[in-house]
Amino acid sequence: MTSFHEEEILGKAYDKRLARRLLGYLYPYRRVVLLSVFFLLVVSALQLAGPYLTKVAIDRYIRTGNIQGLNGIALLFLGVLLAQFCFAFAQTYLMNWTGQKIMYDLRVQIFTHIQKLHVGYFDRNPVGRIITRVTTDVDVLNELFTSGVISIFGDIFTLAGIVLIMLWLNWKLALVSFSVIPVLFVASIIFKVKVRDSYRWVRTCVAKMNAFLQENITGMSVVQIFVQEKRKFQQFDERNREHLDANLQSIFYYAVFYPAVNLIGALAIALILWYGGVQVLAGVLTLGSLVAFIQYSERFYKPISDLSEKFNILQTAMASSERIFRLLDTQPAISPPLHPVRLKSLKGKIEFRNVSFAYKEDTPVLRNISFSVAPGEKVAIVGATGSGKSTLINLLCRFYDVQSGEVRIDDTPVTHLDLDQLRQSISIVLQDVFLFSGTIEENIRLWERPIERKQVEDASRWVHADHFVQRLASGYDERVAERGSSLSVGQRQLLAFARALAHDPKILVLDEATSSVDTETELLIQDALEKLMKGRTAVVIAHRLSTIQNCDRILVLHRGQLIEQGSHQDLLKLRGVYYKLFQLQYRDQLASPRLFAPDLRASVGNPG
Repeated sequence: MTSFHEEEILGKAYDKRLARRLLGYLYPYRRVVLLSVFFLLVVSALQLAGPYLTKVAIDRYIRTGNIQGLNGIALLFLGVLLAQFCFAFAQTYLMNWTGQKIMYDLRVQIFTHIQKLHVGYFDRNPVGRIITRVTTDVDVLNELFTSGVISIFGDIFTLAGIVLIMLWLNWKLALVSFSVIPVLFVASIIFKVKVRDSYRWVRTCVAKMNAFLQENITGMSVVQIFVQEKRKFQQFDERNREHLDANLQSIFYYAVFYPAVNLIGALAIALILWYGGVQVLAGVLTLGSLVAFIQYSERFYKPISDLSEKFNILQTAMASSERIFRLLDTQPAISPPLHPVRLKSLKGKIEFRNVSFAYKEDTPVLRNISFSVAPGEKVAIVGATGSGKSTLINLLCRFYDVQSGEVRIDDTPVTHLDLDQLRQSISIVLQDVFLFSGTIEENIRLWERPIERKQVEDASRWVHADHFVQRLASGYDERVAERGSSLSVGQRQLLAFARALAHDPKILVLDEATSSVDTETELLIQDALEKLMKGRTAVVIAHRLSTIQNCDRILVLHRGQLIEQGSHQDLLKLRGVYYKLFQLQYRDQLASPRLFAPDLRASVGNPG
């Protein structure tokens, strides 16, 4: 459950450091905010005017029977209500407009920062948690800006105004009405503590349920093939019921608190009626003042209950802002050089010089690796799982930086190269092809304007992807479902080849690119691969040794070390690790002369 610990933390209701950073987002809209605060104060003042106008109407005009004066005060009251409506509308619109603008700015800032983070960050942090920062946590801050911080000014101003007016009208009656405030204060403290715990429980339950849903929807095929639907339903039902209980608990506290506030307010009115009524009968207090006291008392307790709600908004906003700023303060491990080198004509030479690397300090993945790849050379990398093959590609693309040694392209360290130029010069075709929501054409050219429709079609034709694209209802304008789920694995692989060819890279990386393609499709793309690799530096990672026999050179990795290199025939003659890998992969063919192809027998020689 440690993965949900970050969601449980609520922290302080007010943190000066976080508040200062949050106010920075208000600064670009400071004029609008100040105008909104002014409108809010005007609305509060107009709300205070209503009960006093009622007092004047009763004491001056109703008791004396002055109809003309009563008509005038009624029109004035109507004008106050209309002005209150207009100013309240303007204040609400301005603050919500500001809140939406701040949300937009925050999400742009967060997404821009996420794009700069290195790949390792996403290996350590769940996707769902990052999405929560961009969505839920930003929404919480919107509530803070629109109905939290600014509204507090209005509540405090209203409370202060009511207290002053009540004391001015009759200080003894005011003290009587204020006698119930200690009870209200205790109720507010209890409510604040209980709701804080309840909110923490609700948030944790939501995090658990979201994580469960994401995992199970993604792995639905595994759930169904192993008939785990009932078990997974029971697990979801437990999490859903816990979420229900948490929300019901929160509802219970709200259901107790607000009627309690109303009851305390009613008790205050009862005291006003009792004590004020006695003073009216004694001629010390006017009837209009008593009515005004009752109205002010009703308006006095609403801001107090609102302040309790604002406290929760402020507390949750502080927690959300802390999580957001923690993400924004995460420094990218890979950053562009201060003075980047931009090569005029990249040739595609690759060189690893004494490279050592570890994802974790005590677990080295690569140990003192050195090799070079000439421009236009086709080099394959083989080795057992975990030997460091894919790590070489990560270092070449500078998804990670080496701990020691140096990776160079065209005799320039990749840490000195312009990062955009470096990655634009390399195209990677992975085993698990990722397709975005969009059309076939958009997924091939990846929204690059210089790549035209004809280049997309030519690239598809070269790798034989046009065979299935032309059969689609909308051809290259066919919409692709999420992650390309509407296409087969082989079709997605062909689109990846077309994507790589359309971008015309100087360096081509194939990471198990044909492992998910059937034999017939693989035969179709073999000649396409030859065309694709022609004139380019190519690095091929493969477990199927049959796909790399025509490479210029093969590098053999074993436990993070480069132990063998040479052509296919040379490595077989060494009878080392590559020879053993070859034997293990083709032992069935070796055991059966009928299945053992003549060219394969010739290449392996006498298996002995």
